[in-house]
Amino acid sequence: MSFDKLWALNFLWILPLIVVAMIFALRRKRLALEKFADKTLLPRLAAEEKKETIYLKIILLIICLALIIIALAGPRWGSRYQEVNQQGVDIMIAVDVSSSMLAQDVKPSRMENAIREIHDFIKVVQGDRVGLVAFAGAAFVQCPLTLDYGALQLFLSELRPDLIPVAGTDIGAAIDSAVSSFDDKSNTDRVILLITDGEDNEGRGIRAAEKAAEKNVKIFIFGVGDPAGAPVPATDGSGGFIKDSRGSMVLSKLDEQGLGKIASASGGGYVRSAAGDLDLDMLYYSGIKLRTEAKTLKSGKIKVYEERFMIFIVAAAVLLLLEGFMGVKIKNRT
Repeated sequence: MSFDKLWALNFLWILPLIVVAMIFALRRKRLALEKFADKTLLPRLAAEEKKETIYLKIILLIICLALIIIALAGPRWGSRYQEVNQQGVDIMIAVDVSSSMLAQDVKPSRMENAIREIHDFIKVVQGDRVGLVAFAGAAFVQCPLTLDYGALQLFLSELRPDLIPVAGTDIGAAIDSAVSSFDDKSNTDRVILLITDGEDNEGRGIRAAEKAAEKNVKIFIFGVGDPAGAPVPATDGSGGFIKDSRGSMVLSKLDEQGLGKIASASGGGYVRSAAGDLDLDMLYYSGIKLRTEAKTLKSGKIKVYEERFMIFIVAAAVLLLLEGFMGVKIKNRT
């Protein structure tokens, strides 16, 4: 026999205290009656309870409490195998880690906001396999598709602007890398969740999205930043901002029009990061879930233990009824 909540058995230590408390209460009752009348007159004034019956009722109540505590602990014995299926879609999250993601038009920064949103997104995915692609001027798969969301979050914590040595933002490379990570033999619906500030420096995003659509891959884009633009902090530790060859401050602007075209080319959708923490959640429920169909990702058999708590509950109920029907026998005093 095993227990689902073994900690609940610690309540059994309370039972001896209850026994002592009940015996103490009986003693106080007897002493109170002795103060009421003389010992020789007391049997004539008050009926005497039979001690054997009283102690038997106490024992039954204690056993009843013990059975309830054991039932609370979730006793289990015996087992069976149960067929289980895990259903969902395959989602590759492609995250822009270029230096422009350091801009602070979205607090605390575009990148930190994106990472926070992904953490929230992982909490709401429902049985989907999720992977991670990091990209800047190049792209690579940082975490393959997995149902282990804890492992995915570990990879997510490693995202930083210097992760990709190639400068720039190549959205086409990100899409190609994400598409190549899917299993072509699987009939599962496939989705790319692209998180970027939209500056497609290489201009290959549209073509890559069209190729993805040919493979039935939908692209949903989460735009991070302000269309008006924001200066990009320098990564040399100077505390200043990146400037061009003429000494002018470089402004990184969210290209919503371009991102919208990329999403439309694949039959996906676009949403812009705004105040609050529900943006990716909204994209998941109103976009991904509505435009995809969950398929079986994993099937197999799991060992299920038989719950036996009802046996102890029924036994406790029987003892409680028995205790209630037991009258306290009175010694005949004449």
